[in-house]
Amino acid sequence: MKESEIKAVTGGPSSKFIRHENVGPEYLKQRSLHKKAGWISLWGLGVGAVLSGEFFGWNFGLAAGGFWGLAMATVLMATMYVCMVYCISELTAALPHAGGFYAFTRCAFGPFGGFICGVTDSMAYILTVAVTVVAVSGYLQPLLPDVPPWVWWIACYSVFLGINIFGVELTLKSQLLLTLIGILVLVVFFVGVLYKGAFDARLLFNLAPDVGQSATFLPKGVFGIFAALPFAIWFYLCIEGLPLAAEETHDVVRDIPRAMISGIFTLLVLSLLVLVLNTGVGGGVEAMGKSAAPLSDGLVAVFGQGAFTTTLIVLALAGLLTTIHGSIYAYGRVIFALSRAGYFPRVLSITGKGKTPWIALLVGGIVGLGCVLLIDHFGSGSKLGAALLNMAVFGAVISYSIVMASYIKLKITRKDLPRPYQSPLGIAGAVVGISLALMALFACFANPDFRSAVWATALFLFLSVGYFVLFSRTRLVAQAPEEEIALAAAAAAAGPDSQ
Repeated sequence: MKESEIKAVTGGPSSKFIRHENVGPEYLKQRSLHKKAGWISLWGLGVGAVLSGEFFGWNFGLAAGGFWGLAMATVLMATMYVCMVYCISELTAALPHAGGFYAFTRCAFGPFGGFICGVTDSMAYILTVAVTVVAVSGYLQPLLPDVPPWVWWIACYSVFLGINIFGVELTLKSQLLLTLIGILVLVVFFVGVLYKGAFDARLLFNLAPDVGQSATFLPKGVFGIFAALPFAIWFYLCIEGLPLAAEETHDVVRDIPRAMISGIFTLLVLSLLVLVLNTGVGGGVEAMGKSAAPLSDGLVAVFGQGAFTTTLIVLALAGLLTTIHGSIYAYGRVIFALSRAGYFPRVLSITGKGKTPWIALLVGGIVGLGCVLLIDHFGSGSKLGAALLNMAVFGAVISYSIVMASYIKLKITRKDLPRPYQSPLGIAGAVVGISLALMALFACFANPDFRSAVWATALFLFLSVGYFVLFSRTRLVAQAPEEEIALAAAAAAAGPDSQ
């Protein structure tokens, strides 16, 4: 493009730093997706992507803050997610593109803001898959103790990468089935606890308190609430991935807000029941706080050892596999959108015969598996899952803060933007959500055992910024949907004098 043309689409002084290139129709044809999703399959995709959080991960918050510490952290993080879900429901209806958070932030804060949000979003989903494959090995290890954990890690990646690459229709159908199986196992557990009278409220408070703290209230003190925040997030992490399905949804305006809102309230109910009932059986807070498979331990405590319990534990894997499945889908779409727009190498966004971003899916899988192997090799041992969890949460809450700030800015500066759906919480809800997300961001550094892993994630983000500054900022694609709409808005705002 000529310099004058670049200024016409970028607008203002940023044209000296950001440059876009024109591409022909063949470029986008090679990077197209199929519309296959309705609201029920989207509900399954969203809830399923989170469901492993009810089976694993949340329980480490018991060790960090005790029962009440984790309970208070859960209320705070549930509030944050409700605020965010309403914000992004409105933004998705207004800006229905596969980039999701990146698309929203790109419109509000320009290419650099969009890139940062997109990278942290990608990190969160890739690391969520990594956490969950570790959880799968934790559930299977007692059943097949002779099989090394790395076998399960590689098997999980191989199977679900294959399904995601094959086609979005198979992805959505299998995800819905696995989600329903996972929820069924949870319901059987809840009913079993209550029917058999296995719940003992005293088990909620059997964690040895720190010096000067109450054994029955906050055994780790007020700081325990803060330290438990990343683990409370695990009850809900990844529901925000639904906007990534915008270009594969039949009726975006109706279906995605409907699926996200019904999904988050489904998860609120499940998280409350899991927190109370799974903690109040077996060894209670003291045992569940360090368990590699808390629901498995809970099933044994309620139903005893035997074929029925083993069957339930095997079926419970569906709840873990849904998160692997849904998060692979999510990181594939984020990488696809950033690549299609030129932020990442453009080859990553090519779609195959199944109209899925197969290269993006494979590369994300390699990175995630590499993280698991590296952290395991450097000695995290039994804390591998918790370390990866904190890394995933670190990326997630950065993207949450940016996207809710984007909501506020677009609400103020883009009153002309069509909003077929509007959040009932408005700007006030976004402010509350940002405050809680920033609190959770600092909480990622609360536990010294995981600090180095979180700093490694921050280093990766810093290196990604270097890649943007040195390379991709001059190779953006003007015709990518997320860029095209942002450039048009910038040109309109600049007026005819900018042409």
